[in-house]
Amino acid sequence: MKYRINPRNGDRLSVLGFGCMRFAGDSIVTSFSGRFDAKKVEQLIVSAIEQGVNYFDTAYVYTGAEEILGSVLQKHDLRDQIYIATKMPLIMCRKAADFNKFFDRQLEHLRTGHIDYYLLHMLTDMKTWNTLCDWGIREWVDEKKKSGQIQNFGFSFHGAHDEFMALLDAYDWDFCQIQYNYSDENYQAGVTGLQAAAAKGIPVMIMEPLLGGKLAKSLPKAAEECFKQADPNLSPAAWGFRWLYNQPGVTVVLSGMNEPEQLEDNIKTAELANPGSMTEDEQAVIRKVREIFKTSYKVHCTGCRYCMPCPAGVDIPACFTAYNTRYSISKSQGMIQYYMGNLMSDAPSYAGLCKKCGKCETHCPQNLPIREDLKAVAKTYEGPLFQVAKLILPLFVRKKKA
Repeated sequence: MKYRINPRNGDRLSVLGFGCMRFAGDSIVTSFSGRFDAKKVEQLIVSAIEQGVNYFDTAYVYTGAEEILGSVLQKHDLRDQIYIATKMPLIMCRKAADFNKFFDRQLEHLRTGHIDYYLLHMLTDMKTWNTLCDWGIREWVDEKKKSGQIQNFGFSFHGAHDEFMALLDAYDWDFCQIQYNYSDENYQAGVTGLQAAAAKGIPVMIMEPLLGGKLAKSLPKAAEECFKQADPNLSPAAWGFRWLYNQPGVTVVLSGMNEPEQLEDNIKTAELANPGSMTEDEQAVIRKVREIFKTSYKVHCTGCRYCMPCPAGVDIPACFTAYNTRYSISKSQGMIQYYMGNLMSDAPSYAGLCKKCGKCETHCPQNLPIREDLKAVAKTYEGPLFQVAKLILPLFVRKKKA
């Protein structure tokens, strides 16, 4: 395992971090429902630590994730071998007293007396930061640092580039976390935000390095072939990680690994994670794949599910995944995915159910125009054939359960 040094305190951080939002379970929704395959998660955590991963990122809103991480660390006496990063749920904070309320619960969940890297979750703009300051967040953090309960204080960011730059100057941050990958080089904080933070000596943790797995499993065939021709021994995921590790401003790259094979592939890639190691030819391959991907990717949804639950019952990420599949893989596969995923579940969850209330858009980290995008999905998929399928497919579901 390769490590990069936190210039602020000398911490030796593994370049590969374990993102706990997508812990192993039945589906991607596990981190918002708490339905984990506990044994599998335990094996993955222990294996990752044994192989040198020492940075684990979780959050209060990842239902059950803090608890299972804390339980495994305590069971195997591994707490002192890793750095825990978790986040204050700003979306749930209404007053200053909420700071302690959530923080104390997190210490209990994680079975620890301190948090190594504590973040404000989804700090998107100066308006929110100023409100937190009015509530006394600066003084609260100072107190927690003096008591040793917080070692490093930072923020995770989903917002406009100018807001990120303003936030960097608003406080003496110990670290920050941004969404960044080769398809998002100039999105949100972007490469200039990364470089600005690095210039200040602020460690930068990377989330969504593979855009919710889409840069690993949902690339267009032309993009996959481009990678294979360049190096048949490297997976698409490895290409994505190498692009990030190539940049000296990147400190830790988080990956939501839920299979042993993913862990092994990522560790193999991390062992060669040297800044400036990619050749110009390899970077040209990334640029080519980026252009192919952008032309086929219609909705920039990462599948994080912050938009859920929808009051009208729409499975928003599932709708967008099927819609993107239509353009990145094939029309037929996209249609099958849409029908199976949104008509054969316990309850219908197709885009046409949207009531345009807008609740989803207030929670979307990507600031997507979800209502308009769902309208496009419905227009694409919910024609006459869909209306027939809407009547027939649920009958098969009920028959199977009977």
